[in-house]
Amino acid sequence: MTLKLIALVDGSTYSASVCDHAAWIAGRTGAAVELLHVLGRREGVDKQDLSGAIKLGARTALMEELAELDAQRSRLVAHRGRAILEDAHAILTRAGVSEITTRLRHGDIVETVAEVEKDASLILIGKRGEAADFARGHLGSNLERIVRASHKPVFVASRAFRPVQKVLVAYDGGTSAMKAIDHIARSALFAGLQVTVATVGTPSAEVKKGLENAHAMLRAAGLEASTTIVEGQPETALGKLVEAEGFDMLVMGAYGHSRIRSLVIGSTTTEMLRSCKVPVVLVR
Repeated sequence: MTLKLIALVDGSTYSASVCDHAAWIAGRTGAAVELLHVLGRREGVDKQDLSGAIKLGARTALMEELAELDAQRSRLVAHRGRAILEDAHAILTRAGVSEITTRLRHGDIVETVAEVEKDASLILIGKRGEAADFARGHLGSNLERIVRASHKPVFVASRAFRPVQKVLVAYDGGTSAMKAIDHIARSALFAGLQVTVATVGTPSAEVKKGLENAHAMLRAAGLEASTTIVEGQPETALGKLVEAEGFDMLVMGAYGHSRIRSLVIGSTTTEMLRSCKVPVVLVR
């Protein structure tokens, strides 16, 4: 069975990066790529009632004209969506990806991803969407919703693509961190890359044991792996490590082991998404 990646594109500045990263992943894993653009339910719909309190005959004519304008607007939005998909398809084709499909859908993006992710191995999305390009301190609202809802690993693309050689894995011994290690060990994406497993905290016997187990699993999969323990708070220490050591990608669990699994993702995860300038892979 061929692996499939779902790449979400929306016309933002991050969409080209999503395509470049999808092409890189497809090249390393042989996966097919499905490009998905979702038109929100309200797109193309005018929320204002411009008819006003006017005479019946004129109002009827105006309503007909407004209905035609709404129809035109909806057609333009759909046309723009198809153009976005065509541009994304061209980027992947130029990068040498052969198995590419496109899908234009109407509805809620999270509900749509839930429907189509069943036969996918990875979801790719930009860190921010069209409405958030200039709000650099904020994550795209759809990103956090998708991370909460998706049952598949989510690859969060950085603003620009660069080749990946060094991978940092944030490991806290929790369930999602252990799943992240298992994901790396099983995926062809990480073959030949330098993988470092890092724990933030004090070097206790329990911490060392957890790192040894993670290291053994990666080495058994044939990966070049090392471990490290850094002091400080996870929200800041991991970001500093990425910058200082020149890591090209961060992999981490979407939730910390000590956090309540509520409607929000872990605070460390959120801060890493905000601050890291490299792609982040989140595993639930």
